[in-house]
Amino acid sequence: MPVYASMLAAILPMIFYLIIIWRMDKYDREPFTAVMIHFFWGSFGAVILALIGTSILNAASSPLTNSNQNSFLQIVLFAPLSEEFAKGVFLIYTVNKKDFDNITDGLVYGCAIGLGFGMTENFIYFITYGNSLTSWFYIVIIRSLFSAVMHAIATGTFGAFLGLAKFSSSWVKIVLPLAGLITAMFIHFMWNYSVSFESTYLLGMIFIFLCIQFFFFVFKLSIENEKKIIQRELSEEIELGFIPDAHLNILSGLKRFKSGWIDESIRKQYTKAAVRLAFSKNQLKKAKDYRKTYYESEIEKNRVLIRGILSINLKTE
Repeated sequence: MPVYASMLAAILPMIFYLIIIWRMDKYDREPFTAVMIHFFWGSFGAVILALIGTSILNAASSPLTNSNQNSFLQIVLFAPLSEEFAKGVFLIYTVNKKDFDNITDGLVYGCAIGLGFGMTENFIYFITYGNSLTSWFYIVIIRSLFSAVMHAIATGTFGAFLGLAKFSSSWVKIVLPLAGLITAMFIHFMWNYSVSFESTYLLGMIFIFLCIQFFFFVFKLSIENEKKIIQRELSEEIELGFIPDAHLNILSGLKRFKSGWIDESIRKQYTKAAVRLAFSKNQLKKAKDYRKTYYESEIEKNRVLIRGILSINLKTE
């Protein structure tokens, strides 16, 4: 098949998936440029690092195995080990950023890396093994619906563990990232192993389908937790007189946006400031050392911004 057809088949589904995941982050959506940076790390940086890692593992195992055994090990063991490490290493940098708040951020950024990796891997497979229209079409379907999605789920899972670990106690902070990386490698291993045999191919597809269901379940739980944080923290702001009581259910998503509750020209800015205020207050309770100062300044900054926005809203009423 022509290279441009394979390129489009590799890029378009992954961008489509990426936009869906990004938009699922309901309350505090990450900047799309930051999400794309992670996507490009998966597309290029992680691919290069994974190739280096796999080559090292292959060289180390070659004296102990024959060619067939080494090829099998590369698929079912070396690829999960090297690729999940290569994809996840960038998340270790991301999680230390002050605006990495929770599990949802880890899910979004991890998925972005996984989808980027899946895009590049798909393109290589499409131009290498798509010898006829039928075989090319089959590979596009299988890899777009399963293989690339597996990469997104595996790295997204690692990201979720990192988000959970960020504000945990010291020993949990060490255990959770390791558990997340092992879980990501296990998901990858199960897929690669199952599709290596005709007798287990269907089981592999079922496994990934169940992983997808569980992934969206965890994402929904994370969003629901964010809703509770917004309700709890902004209730205090209502008592302090910073936010009108009538706005709480709208800001937390219990009620739909309706015309007239605030001037439309400042609605997005107000909503973002209120959500950031709630999350900053929640993180302050868990933060230690220098991070406390950061979240305290974020709280004051957003309170000042909200006061200014609401004063503008009163003038326009």
